[in-house]
Amino acid sequence: MWNVRKTLFISHLSFLILFAACSEQREHTAPAVNDRDSASMMTSYGINTLISDSGVIKYRIVTERWDVNTVRQPSRWTFERGIFMEQFDEQFHIEGYITADTAWYYDQLKLWELRGRVYIRNVNGLRFNSEELFWDGIRHEFYSHKFSRVVTPERTLEGTYFRSDEHMTHYEVTNSVGSFVASDMESEPETSQPAAGTAASGDTTKVAPLVRQAAKRHRKVKR
Repeated sequence: MWNVRKTLFISHLSFLILFAACSEQREHTAPAVNDRDSASMMTSYGINTLISDSGVIKYRIVTERWDVNTVRQPSRWTFERGIFMEQFDEQFHIEGYITADTAWYYDQLKLWELRGRVYIRNVNGLRFNSEELFWDGIRHEFYSHKFSRVVTPERTLEGTYFRSDEHMTHYEVTNSVGSFVASDMESEPETSQPAAGTAASGDTTKVAPLVRQAAKRHRKVKR
């Protein structure tokens, strides 16, 4: 009789221990993904590819990682690990190249947003540095609202606003300071008007001013 009671007690105790252990278990699951549009539709690594526009090869892109998301609004390509991009003319000659630490391309807007150490150099020897640069594919122009530095064989310009055509042949720098070679000043006759290519009021420098209307600030794109 004692053995029977002992067996029943042990069985009951084992059931209580097992029940307590099961009640303390927790499921180890990842949290639900609420933002369905946050995931990339395509992710590629080690990219070295040519990009065409209207059947003509325009660019070569080299990047460590390329994410494409067509669900987010606006849809975008993301280059979070840096980008190197060459630009070609219609004869496939290199016109210049661009590098940046981070870049986004909003394909529906045809707008590039470059951030970090943005650097441009073209075939004419022009060099551009800034922490920000936008490339508007509809207006065919570059612009920046951050401090920018432009260096050419003839002059060095610095300012807080930069605007240029996409070939970097006609550009504008405002709130600028700069240096020019002596021949630029000596070749101009003495006059009460400021010489072409020099700052008219100490805060604006224009080189072959653009005839298009002033660029408008784009609304900040939600990332």
